[in-house]
Amino acid sequence: MTLSELLPALHGLPRADKLRAIQVLAADVACEEDDMLAPSDEAYPIWSPYDAFEGAATLMRLLDEEQAA
Repeated sequence: MTLSELLPALHGLPRADKLRAIQVLAADVACEEDDMLAPSDEAYPIWSPYDAFEGAATLMRLLDEEQAA
């Protein structure tokens, strides 16, 4: 069934049934998204500013240059 065939039927539904259809479709999309996500048992590196001394030095240099200008 195509979307163009389905829309008139959905428009004819009572409000409660429309809300239920939304919930079902949202749950289906969420399940499909979970299937496409990477496995949760893998570790991924995340950058943190903690101990980022080189970044802090660069920022200080840029601030000093800005104040000198």
